Amino acid sequence: MPSPRPELARDLGVTHAGAIVVGTIIGSGIFLVPAEMMQAVGSAKLVYLAWLIGGLLSFFGALTYAELGAMKPQAGGEYVYVRDGYGPLAGFLYAWTTFLISKPASIATITTGLVRILGTFPAFTFFSHTLVSKPLAVSYGQLVAIAATAFIALLNYLGVKKAGEFQFVLTLLKVAIIVGIVAVGFSYSAGSWSHFAGQYAAAKGGIAGFMAALVAALWAYDGWNDLNMVAGEIRSPERNIPIALIVGVATVGALYMLVNAAVQYVLPAGTIAASPRPASDAIGLVWGHFGAWVVSAGMALSMLVTLNGSSMSGARVPFAVARDRYFFSALAQVHPRFHTPYVAIFVQALLAILLLLLGGSFRQFFSLAIFAEWLFYMIAASTVFVFRFRNPHMPRPYRVWGYPIVPALFVAASAVLLFYTFTDNVRYSFLGCLIVLAGIPVFYGFYRNRRLSA
Repeated sequence: MPSPRPELARDLGVTHAGAIVVGTIIGSGIFLVPAEMMQAVGSAKLVYLAWLIGGLLSFFGALTYAELGAMKPQAGGEYVYVRDGYGPLAGFLYAWTTFLISKPASIATITTGLVRILGTFPAFTFFSHTLVSKPLAVSYGQLVAIAATAFIALLNYLGVKKAGEFQFVLTLLKVAIIVGIVAVGFSYSAGSWSHFAGQYAAAKGGIAGFMAALVAALWAYDGWNDLNMVAGEIRSPERNIPIALIVGVATVGALYMLVNAAVQYVLPAGTIAASPRPASDAIGLVWGHFGAWVVSAGMALSMLVTLNGSSMSGARVPFAVARDRYFFSALAQVHPRFHTPYVAIFVQALLAILLLLLGGSFRQFFSLAIFAEWLFYMIAASTVFVFRFRNPHMPRPYRVWGYPIVPALFVAASAVLLFYTFTDNVRYSFLGCLIVLAGIPVFYGFYRNRRLSA
């Protein structure tokens, strides 16, 4: 009698789930985007309005995903919702896009950003130097980015509980650093509440400026959806997924508001707009070079935790579509000892490493990922309407508050963000569209093989 096929283990509790939400969302965004937002709108009040609206829209998205995740707590998250809502082709295109674009580009973005932050330390200035020039030019920084990708892949291979505990402990440390940054900022004797009424005259301004600030805020809030991808490994998912999403996004929103307030208290509007790293500069004024290094170290730690959450969640998507026999069967394998989708984890890491070896800037990787991500946020969130209409009596442990207005606002916001993302970087957004469409013949190839083997 053949031994049963190994399955994923439900080893993640509510604290792990909350750490995935908080730890994955808080990356480098909160430390970097205040400058972009001030350049876009030109006043502290409008910056806060963008933070508030971005936080509310992300919270609406989390509420929508809480219903979907509690109703369908399976590995793959959005893939499952799109597949069940719009059919296997739509689900495959989501998985195809996530596997080839969103997650590898996201991992490359995070590790490139991590190296960029570490490169600000005097001991690591050699990161920009070339290590080898043939057959590909590879710098020491690229090697560090590859090493970080491989380390996190190995951690996730050894078990979701180990990865979850790593996420929880480092997220606590990350939150402590952020609270410390806020406390230090407000302790600055030369700080002034008058900065909150300041203006930056050279701002873009108008509707276009506000939308640019909102896009920056939404990017900083991005990542809360990753929890749903590991729903198949969360204990009591009908309870823990909604709790982790709602409490996690609310916690991040509060932390973001506090950090922005501390930066505004220390620096006037014009200085914020001109600074590449406003949080670092603000703490540098209070504690000198040591303070700036503390913030940089916090940013590096923050990005490492985000990398872990993103890598953990991303591998579950190709695993889920392969289990449905619409993709390479090897990706559906579960390690008999560690109960992890180990092939999917390592292939995802290899794709990210390939992007890193080919080279590219932080902005290029980000542009490649962001359009594809928000396209499927919109599509996945819209399935809540499909399931309410088609399966009104399906058990729903959690029902999204404010239905249908709350999910409708999130879907509409996603559409607006898609428009501004596309027009801001037509080249990479168009490339993303082409890669999505290239998945159609691939799907029908697997679909044909699936029918022949049935």
